[in-house]
Amino acid sequence: MNGTVTTTVENTIATITFGHPAGNSFPIALLKRLISAIEDVSIDKTISVLILQSEGDRAFCGGASFDELLALNTLEDAIAFFSGFAGVLNAMRTSTKLIIGKVQGKTVGGGVGIIAACDYVIATEAAHVKLSEFTIGIGPFVIAPAVDRKIGKTALAELTLNALEWKSAQWALEKGLYTKVVPTLADADKEIAMLSEQLAVYNIKALRAMKHTLWKGTEDWEEMLVYNAEISARLVLSPYTKNALAKIKNNK
Repeated sequence: MNGTVTTTVENTIATITFGHPAGNSFPIALLKRLISAIEDVSIDKTISVLILQSEGDRAFCGGASFDELLALNTLEDAIAFFSGFAGVLNAMRTSTKLIIGKVQGKTVGGGVGIIAACDYVIATEAAHVKLSEFTIGIGPFVIAPAVDRKIGKTALAELTLNALEWKSAQWALEKGLYTKVVPTLADADKEIAMLSEQLAVYNIKALRAMKHTLWKGTEDWEEMLVYNAEISARLVLSPYTKNALAKIKNNK
């Protein structure tokens, strides 16, 4: 029930695929495995580019594991949980590889942050996004820097404050969260194959230098995201959030 993370490499192109039965959501164990996979690819000098995707043809990512959110009872455990998302974003940020994201379906919460931390994103028309954290009494504090970097504070506020509203793939494209939107998953696979194969013939040193250039100015994230994780950790233990999560559980 902890899900899966697999890495495949073909012609200097690495593909990391994560999956979980509950809508590709993330328990802490899966977050740790994703961090390790990204770091392993980063140090492999034979790899030119990284593709990040999730399993299946429906949801890209369901965000944080609902069951684990419900089970959090201590500040230490809560900080560790939200620091998992911080760790993924930092691993993507400091990776030496340009990361191409493939988004095939709906994404909520922390998954939106993972999309934002990709360097180039190809999505399908079904790839709607939502930040629903306010509905359970917390906020997207850990992922906010990544989302802000991609789409700006105005669009981040629109996503966060309209916590019940799904934003379309076209909206995400216009705001800069997605680089390109195509009709189907097959179209996305084709586009990513063409892009990654083209990047793979370029000078690896140039690709690495471009990665560094794109992320210049984010050196403080190592500490900032962990600090933000504590904000979420304290809120998730509040009576408001405990009651909100219990209501969701009882209505399932």
